[in-house]
Amino acid sequence: MGLTITVETEEGERIEQIADPLNHLHRLLPSHDDQTYQCLRCIDWYGDTVFNRLQMETFLTELDRVRRAARSPAEIELLAQIEKLARRCKAEPHLYLKFYGD
Repeated sequence: MGLTITVETEEGERIEQIADPLNHLHRLLPSHDDQTYQCLRCIDWYGDTVFNRLQMETFLTELDRVRRAARSPAEIELLAQIEKLARRCKAEPHLYLKFYGD
């Protein structure tokens, strides 16, 4: 089972959601000890990870770096969907980008 990625309000209401049932992100995301990534390396595969609006600029820059490693149309589409959620989180106050692990 892969990660589920959502945009949520402060109250936890899910506004948009995507899933990675084939676990593409496991191959694409950096290792937790890769210090060149400040946001993406912190995504917890087995727990929950929350990013706020102020982190989105760094998040999007790192996501663009990861996109270069995408090989399949499914990986490219998944990253595009995550970018869409991240841009919404960045644009609207009181929204959070959340990654739910197994």
